[in-house]
Amino acid sequence: MTDEAPQHRRDTPDHDEDGPHDVPPGQESGGPVLLTAPREGTPRPVETHDELAEVVARMAAGTGPLAVDAERASGYRYTQRAYLIQLRRQGTGTVLIDPLPLDDLRTLDAALADCEWVLHAASQDLACLAELGMKPRRLFDTELAARLAGFERVGLAALTEQLLGFALEKHHSAADWSTRPLPESWLTYAALDVELLTDLRDRLAAELESQGKAGWAAEEFAALVASADRPPRVRPDPWRRTSGIHRIRGARAQSRVRALWYARDGVAARRDSAPGRVLPDSAIIAAAERDPKDERALLALAGFGGRSVRRLARIWLDALDEARALPDDALPVSQPMEGPPPPHRWAERDPVAANRLARCRQVVIATAQEHNLPPENLISPDFVRRLAWTPPEEINPDTVGGMLRGLSARAWQVSLIAEGLAEVLPDPPADPI
Repeated sequence: MTDEAPQHRRDTPDHDEDGPHDVPPGQESGGPVLLTAPREGTPRPVETHDELAEVVARMAAGTGPLAVDAERASGYRYTQRAYLIQLRRQGTGTVLIDPLPLDDLRTLDAALADCEWVLHAASQDLACLAELGMKPRRLFDTELAARLAGFERVGLAALTEQLLGFALEKHHSAADWSTRPLPESWLTYAALDVELLTDLRDRLAAELESQGKAGWAAEEFAALVASADRPPRVRPDPWRRTSGIHRIRGARAQSRVRALWYARDGVAARRDSAPGRVLPDSAIIAAAERDPKDERALLALAGFGGRSVRRLARIWLDALDEARALPDDALPVSQPMEGPPPPHRWAERDPVAANRLARCRQVVIATAQEHNLPPENLISPDFVRRLAWTPPEEINPDTVGGMLRGLSARAWQVSLIAEGLAEVLPDPPADPI
């Protein structure tokens, strides 16, 4: 890790300098300092096109990397759109943008085309930023950088405390950011999320450089940029991911899960509400198991007692009626599995492949430990499973590396792991009878 001293904090806002905060006198040797306010105070959100134009000019005149964050309303809303955008750049201070009254942020994106964006856990925010017309050309992901550098705790608050000496409150991390107006304390929380992000970036970049991992990080960041505006993969039969569906036996009962899932999804989309707030998964499973025929039987089930759920009783009963009326040839059928089976079934399906996977996993763990990396960042577990289930006909570092590259492994990953995997993939000769 790093032995450098933490950056410090001022108690009063600094309007003239975007330098580090100073620790109050007498606290230099104490624990982390709670950061309670941005340097320039908490800004009001930008809500008009005229205000946005002024921000575009300010940001274009700034220097250095751009700290970026976005707040969504996961668990409250149907979509994953952004409800607040936070930006900070040297020379401009922190800006909060309310995207709801604005058409898009393409003018801002154009003004920031040449600078590096700094995000924490970038994959969580890139899609909602792309919806607004914002896509980085270069980025630095502080969470991913911390993983590559071998930090055990990679949350923003943990890293800020460990590397910069400041504690960040995370009271509003699960708030409903679609709320309007946004409370002052929420705005302060949001502004502080980008307050020290570029400072953190510099510390982590130095750490990666000292460990010889800067090139690895560059490849990872380039892959994130390439996928920034890629639409999310649509899962076939999303209803099969209903929590508790393993309890449902038989195609007819599964058809009830499917019917209720899509009925709920339609209501959630119309209301722009998270599906689980419309009807919990547990209620879908209970109804699929019991198949209630009338409102009284339905409302007696767990999960159907709330007032809003009761008001929709006719929708749920209609969905169950439709499932009940399906002919046998319209019932759900098992979909062909994409890729290898779940690892817990390998020993039964193919014991030789199961042993092969175990040997590959040992190589991944040992190599990850050698380079101070989480195994899942060294190589995707899914890539290892696919390789172990169907290895190349001719096994050597080149063919193993080619298969991993075809699965989207990065060059640095292949260089570290392909040779070790090629050594253990061949199956030992069978014992003579």
